[in-house]
Amino acid sequence: MELKDKLVSSFLAFEEQVDLENEVHIHRNEAIRFFELNGFPTKKQEAWKYTSLKSVLKEDYSIFPKIQQTVEYKNIKDYCIHEVDTYQIVFVDGIYASHLSSTTHDKFDACLMSSALNNPKYKDIIGKYFNKVAPKESLTSLNTAFCKEGAFIRVPKSVFAEKPVQILHFSTGSESAVMLQPRSLIVVEENAQIQIIERHQSLTSNAVLTNSVTEIFAERNAYVDYYKIQNDAGSSSLIDNTFVEQKDNSTVSVHTFSLGGKLTRNNLNFYQKGEHINSILNGITILEGNQHVDNNTLVHHQQPNCESHQDYKGIFSDRSVGVFNGKVYVDKIAQKTDAFQSNNNILIDDKATINSKPQLEIFADDVKCSHGCTIGQLDEDAMYYLQTRGIPKKEARALLMFAFANEVLTGVKIPEIKTRITKLIALKLGVNLGFDL
Repeated sequence: MELKDKLVSSFLAFEEQVDLENEVHIHRNEAIRFFELNGFPTKKQEAWKYTSLKSVLKEDYSIFPKIQQTVEYKNIKDYCIHEVDTYQIVFVDGIYASHLSSTTHDKFDACLMSSALNNPKYKDIIGKYFNKVAPKESLTSLNTAFCKEGAFIRVPKSVFAEKPVQILHFSTGSESAVMLQPRSLIVVEENAQIQIIERHQSLTSNAVLTNSVTEIFAERNAYVDYYKIQNDAGSSSLIDNTFVEQKDNSTVSVHTFSLGGKLTRNNLNFYQKGEHINSILNGITILEGNQHVDNNTLVHHQQPNCESHQDYKGIFSDRSVGVFNGKVYVDKIAQKTDAFQSNNNILIDDKATINSKPQLEIFADDVKCSHGCTIGQLDEDAMYYLQTRGIPKKEARALLMFAFANEVLTGVKIPEIKTRITKLIALKLGVNLGFDL
């Protein structure tokens, strides 16, 4: 049975496990009908022209994991940002792991999506925000149909979240192949602030397909600083769908570090629904082997006097494939828009590939918008200069790569995250530089 048919036939069984009376029931039924009609995206669609899901979809995934493995903190410690005090929402094979988590309802809510869906206290929040910014698209609809668990974060008006929140998803390999569909809802109200760290990590070499959806709402004067660390096993694939709606004077930054995994597709959409908004999208991709990462971004400027800044850098070796498909859309009313988009790439080996497609669609006439991409190799003159100073070739190459990526790292606001990413990049390049950038 094909995966699409298996998912559609499993939906009735899933419905028997969840509360049919909560706010999401209608959304689920509409979503499964949309997915049944449209199926998985293919390369015939322009947005998926350079990314095929065929190799990922051929696995016989378990939709509902039957075996629950016990995971201890020592098993996941290396994947947590433990150098800084945080709240943690941890899921193991899609199931909440209370013994590994530290949630809160003190000044703000950092808890479970399932609790929010079934708690009358959050009925108005769910009704106002759930599935309101996620577009009707096949993979997003599939996640909505099977929405059950994930993170729910709500920061009330004028509250500053004193500690970051880590959202951690682990798969144990309890099944030969498993499909996970976490759903997160993040609401940051007027004048509120929060920092969030997200990671999906497989603990085995068994096949994992994660189809994740996150909706982020930043109200007036809100501030959201979001970090995605993607350094998974070679048998794990991630389709990460993140949708952001911003209101007046808000700032949202999303930093994506794609350093490992079989296939990763990042769909990151920003919708600016107010004035004086700032949207920041930064990304670093470093691939090897046959890894594939596709960054697909959209910033929709709908009101005047707003900014957006996109800076994605990639380093590709072996037969790895990178894709950047970035779009800035400026409505006619969105005068005084200042939008910047850049995608710069280095190909280490002849068989590595990058497909870059930066796009601007501008319908306003008083704007400052720019975009561009570069694809090249390391500067041989710079390499020679470093080697004449006594730096071995391998370390010289690593230094140039760090310098290339460092501009993106300067936007990281949590020092412990910057240190962790710097070490991951050094490990990826196979060197020990002996200092942090």
